[in-house]
Formats: sequence, structure tokens, C-alpha cells
Amino acid sequence: MGQPMRDWVNSIPHSGLIRYLDFFNTERVAVVGSKALADVLVHKAYDFVKPPTFARVVGSVVGIGLFLAEGDEHKRQRKALLPAFSYRNIRDLFPAFWSKSQELAHCLTKHVEAAQDGHVDLDDWVGRATLDIIGLAAFGYNYQTISHPFGVLAENYRKMLSTDRWSQFAAFLTFVLPPWFRWLVPIRNTSDNARASGEIKTICRQMVQKQRAKLVTSKDSDLPVNREILSMAIATGAFSDEDLVNQLMTFLAAGHETTAAAMNWSIYELCRNPLIQHRIREELWTRIPAHHLNSQSHQSSDHCEDFQAAYIDRCAYLQAFCSEILRVHPPIPFTARVATRDTSITGTFIPKGTMLVLAPWAVNMSIKLWGADAHAFKPERWLASPSASADTHGGGLQPEKPSAVTARPRLDRQKSMGPETP
Repeated sequence: MGQPMRDWVNSIPHSGLIRYLDFFNTERVAVVGSKALADVLVHKAYDFVKPPTFARVVGSVVGIGLFLAEGDEHKRQRKALLPAFSYRNIRDLFPAFWSKSQELAHCLTKHVEAAQDGHVDLDDWVGRATLDIIGLAAFGYNYQTISHPFGVLAENYRKMLSTDRWSQFAAFLTFVLPPWFRWLVPIRNTSDNARASGEIKTICRQMVQKQRAKLVTSKDSDLPVNREILSMAIATGAFSDEDLVNQLMTFLAAGHETTAAAMNWSIYELCRNPLIQHRIREELWTRIPAHHLNSQSHQSSDHCEDFQAAYIDRCAYLQAFCSEILRVHPPIPFTARVATRDTSITGTFIPKGTMLVLAPWAVNMSIKLWGADAHAFKPERWLASPSASADTHGGGLQPEKPSAVTARPRLDRQKSMGPETP
């Protein structure tokens, strides 16, 4: 489906929708225009839900958190979690993000120096760094999986996501059979997945109880309340302990894999494009105080406490590079939605039950949206000019570009897709 859809988006005349037949002649509608995507993800988001089978399978592992909730339940969770994902709160987490990036660079440098064959498994390193970042941002706890790769969380997370041929087959069958069938099949990997998922949920419950106690202490002693997601979610009073466990499992599952994939692709493109690597390095040394750029000085997170989000705002080319990574290598290349009622997309009637395929991997290669060089990795396309530097509107990025990812716009309805222009 991947490559043909990329070809269709540029070879088949369309107004943002392409109808095609899938396995057993089942009808599908590919959403490949920015206005059509805006209808599905923003303007009429509650007319379309994730496929029930997908939600059933994933929900059996992570629970029904914000990622899987639909309708009124999604509205309730979204409203309660909005403060935690506010612009200001995310910026307050930048020192933690920067500290972990410094720790990763420091540990990688030591690893490369000690490696006899020069081989580095970046996927493992990036995965551990992402777990640490989510631990700080969501739990308010440093699991130190970068420097301690065999910690309880890291080990169980690996087991929860590990697969073999038979477990993949069992997972496939759950899309056509009841969800409990998967756990009845005597496959060792499947039972290991379930056991690891249970261990992670236990860790999450312990963190919920610990943070609840800390919040009570903070209120009694007038200490400042932590800004991580868990503390802010508890403070709303909108979630039970089990709800909070589901949210934390959701952040781990959804946030870890997507962030790790983006980081891996970033390293890949930096290796392929030494000139881009050089330009980003020069920009960082120009825009960010030198003491924040020496990974060899990393001993603890203390020296990062004065790191400011404004430093990143000034790095226009770095932001353009990140936007281009998400365009060319979207962490979620495909996803699906099902119409819950008779509705329409850009004026086209969509009957209830229609399966929609959202394909950033194809849309982001659209010549109509991105120009003749759509297939090229070119961060400059995001800049107001090739030599743009920081300005007051987000580092010199062009605001009219269409979205490059399928992030859940329901969390912030102000971030709609850009216009569908040639």
C-alpha cells in the first residue's frame, strides 16, 4: 500500500480523496489533501474514530487513555489534560529534555571510544534516551536508562514490545477474532508481553501513589507543584488511579516509539548530509551559550536548570530540520479512521462505516503541496528565506506549510492544516 499510494498522490487527479479497493475488494478512501485532512482530524474529528479492532487490541495492553478514547470520553480527558500540554508547560520541560540529550551525547562518546569494532546500536541508545525523557516529562522521575540499560522499566518495556513470528500471527488473528483469543494461544512471547505489560502497570501505579502523596505534602507546606504531566493530571481531580495508569501507559507506548523513530531518522539524515550537519552545529554554537554545549561536562542535570526554551527558538535551521524530518520520515506513516455517522469531507459524502486511510508518508511527497522537489530532503523549504535566522514568529519558519504529521489536533484545535495550494 505504501509506494502505490505515494505514486497515486502525484499521478491520479483528485480533490483530496482517492477511493480504492483493498483485500477482498473492501472499499477504502485515502485522505491525501490538506483540506480533507483538516476535516477528518480537526473540523469533524468526532465523526471519525480509530478502527474498533485496533482500539481493542492496543487497549488490551495500554488501557483506554487519551490516544484511544473517543467521543465524550475523549472530550473529558482532553479538557483535563490540556494544562499539562500547554505551550508554557512544555517549554518549562526544556531543561529536562536538554539534560537528557547531553547525557546521551556524553554516554555515546564514551561508548564509541571504548568500542573495539566501532559498531553502535543507535536504536537501542535512542530508545533508552526516549524512555528517560518520558520518565521526566510524564512521571517526574529519572529512570536513568541511558546509563543503566538493564533497569526494571527498560527491560520490561523491551519485553512488552518484543515479537516473534508466532506472536505476530496471533496478533493478526485478533483483528478477526475476539481479543481474548490472543491470550489463550500458548505462545511464550505473548505471555511474556502480557507479563511485562503488567509489570509496567505496577510501576505506573507506584508512581501515581507516590505523586499523590507528594502533592498532598506540597499543599500542606506551600512547596511548588511539579509541572510534569502526572502531577498536573492528579491535580485536576478528573482521573482515578486506574485512569492515570492508562494515561501513563499511553504516553509510554505512543510517545516512546514515535519520538525514538524521529530521533533515529534525524541521526540518519545528519549522517547522509554532512553540510546540513555542519550548518546545524554552527547555528547551535552561535545561538546557545557554550557551557550548555559541552557534553563532556555532563555530571548531573543541575547545570541544565538555567537552559531556556528561547535558545531553541533562535535556532531557525534546527527547527526547519526537525520539520523536514517529520515530513520525509513521519513516525506514523499510516493510520486509519472509520466514519461513525453519515458525514462529508470537503463536500464529498462519506457514508457511515467507511474506512479512511490517512497516509502522511504519501501526502508529504505530494508535488502539489510541496513542489517539484517534494522527494528531496531539504530543510530550507521551511524557512522564509534560505539564510533565515530567528524572528518573533517561531524561528523563521514559514507558517503556511501544511502539517507534516498526524498528531492528534483534537488536543489543540488552533493548529489546523495549512491551505491546499499548488
